[in-house]
Amino acid sequence: MAKKITGKKPLAGNRRSKALNATRHFQKPNLQTITLDNGKKVRISARELRTLNKTAK
Repeated sequence: MAKKITGKKPLAGNRRSKALNATRHFQKPNLQTITLDNGKKVRISARELRTLNKTAK
C-alpha cells in the first residue's frame, strides 16, 4: 500500500436546504498515487503533484 505523506484531511460542513435543514457534508482531498524514482509508491494531493512537476523542470 502506498504511504500517505500529505497532511490533508476531509473538509467538513453542512448542506443547507431552502427549509434550512442541515445535513453533514464532506469534501475529500484529491489524493493521487505516484511512483517515485526509487520504486516506492506514495499518495500526495493533486496540488502537491503539480508543484513537484513545476519545480522539477
